[in-house]
Amino acid sequence: MAAKVYKEKDADLGVLADKTLAVIGFGSQGHAHAMNLKDSGLNVIIGLYKGSKSIPVAKKAGFEVVTTAEAVKKADVIFVALPDTKQAKIYKSDIEPNLAKGKTLLFSHGFAIHFKTIVPPADVNVILVAPKGPGHIVRRQYTEGKGVPALIAVHQDADRKAKKIALAWAKGIGGARAGVIETSFKEETETDLFGEQTVLCGGVSALVTAGYETLVEAGYAPEMAYFECLHELKLIVDLMNESGISGMRFSISETAKWGDVLVGPKIIDAGVKKRMQKALKEIQSGKFAREWVAETETGYKTYNKLMKAGEKHSIEKVGARLRGMMPWMKKRSSSGAQASY
Repeated sequence: MAAKVYKEKDADLGVLADKTLAVIGFGSQGHAHAMNLKDSGLNVIIGLYKGSKSIPVAKKAGFEVVTTAEAVKKADVIFVALPDTKQAKIYKSDIEPNLAKGKTLLFSHGFAIHFKTIVPPADVNVILVAPKGPGHIVRRQYTEGKGVPALIAVHQDADRKAKKIALAWAKGIGGARAGVIETSFKEETETDLFGEQTVLCGGVSALVTAGYETLVEAGYAPEMAYFECLHELKLIVDLMNESGISGMRFSISETAKWGDVLVGPKIIDAGVKKRMQKALKEIQSGKFAREWVAETETGYKTYNKLMKAGEKHSIEKVGARLRGMMPWMKKRSSSGAQASY
């Protein structure tokens, strides 16, 4: 059964008109939500720790900036726009002591609530509004009069207004212009983690690396291996993104189509699907979450080791040199950008 899609007519910004909205953190999603809500005519304040590098950035954007504790005291709706692994500590120290009956906690990912690293009191609303795009796209689409589709969910409905608040927030950031789909914290969290691990990040990067290594070990030039296994991936992904798998196949050669349907299922076979199912079970049981939380609490040792090993792989060195030959390609820092606080 297809999910219901809510549009702008289904959401009332008036629900938030007389409320103070606090965004805790001013990174990718926090910045986009805050700017879009402000431009939608709503009262937004920013909560940051003393000394945060984001303070002058938020002030320059025209926001009142206060400490996290003060923001929670002042606000009716509090958006916890922080990395998953930082949320629990800051919740305990600055958010929980300042919550009061009738306030609303809002998240853009369900990890902390679903895996109970945060357990809010029963007298507050707990909702999710998750745009299906990075913050800079959420902001850009809004300024262009469009929007990024968003998910909403209600975990606690203390005042019977939680869903209306979630829809209003989604409308305020531009999501209702494209469409808002209702889900649950469980479904959003588990499907998001599964997609990241087995397909979008883990699956794709492992597949690309294995293909590159296979060609290089067979004696082919690393440059050729890079072009065929990594560089051209964007073309295929863009086609799939724009028109689905069948649409992608419509745009490639017959030879490529035949290799796709004949050889692809032999590579990504039943064994891969079984391992995907195992990964899903470890997400559903909380095993992955427990291991990840333990990793963060013990200094990121395994995480850092694996990240450094990936950075030293020859595909990165070859790729950096080849990308240097492509002035049209937008360069991004390899350090990546976590949500800022």
